Amino acid sequence: MVTSFLIVFAVIGGTELVDRTNFALISLAAKHRPIAIWAGAAAAFWLTTVLAVAIGAALVAALGGQVVYLRLGGGIFLLAYAFYLLLVPESNRRPPTGRSAATTAFLLIMLLEMGDTTMILTIGFVITMPSAIVIVVAAGLALSLVAAMACIIGRRVGARVEPKHLERVVVVVLMIVGAITIVYAVEPGWLPTLG
Repeated sequence: MVTSFLIVFAVIGGTELVDRTNFALISLAAKHRPIAIWAGAAAAFWLTTVLAVAIGAALVAALGGQVVYLRLGGGIFLLAYAFYLLLVPESNRRPPTGRSAATTAFLLIMLLEMGDTTMILTIGFVITMPSAIVIVVAAGLALSLVAAMACIIGRRVGARVEPKHLERVVVVVLMIVGAITIVYAVEPGWLPTLG
C-alpha cells in the first residue's frame, strides 16, 4: 500500500506541476487572496479525484475485465488532448469565472480537471492498483499540495509567469504518456504492473 501511495502521489503531483490548472492557479493567486484560491482549488481537486476513482471503478466493472479498451481510450484521449492544446489558441479555451475568489478557483478547477490528464491518470490507477482509498488519498493530497505551491508562487511571481511556454512541455508530456498508454494497452507485458 505504501508503494501504491507513493506512486500515485508522485505521478499525480508531478503531472499537475506542469498542468494547465497549475498555471491557472498561479495566475489567480497573483490577483486574489492565495488562501481563498487554495481552498476553492483543493475542494475541487478532492471532488474530481473521488469522481475519477468512481468513474474508473464503474468502467472496470462495465468492461468486465477488458481493461485494454479503457487503456486504449485513455491513451487516445491524451493524444487528442495534446493536439487540442497544440492547435486551439488559448484565447478560445478560457473558462468562465465565479463571484468570489474561492468560487472562481473551485469552478475553474472543476472545469479544467474534467477529463484532464490527472483525472485520466487517476482513472488508470483504479485499473492497476487494488485500493481505491489509497488512490483517493494519495491523489487528493498531491493535488492539494501542488495547489498550495501554485498559490505561493502566484502570490510572489505569478504576474511574470508565461504559461504558453510551459504549455509546450505539457503537450510533449501528454503525447509521451498517451503513446506509452496505448503501447501498454496493446502489449501489457511491456511495462510491469503496479500493485
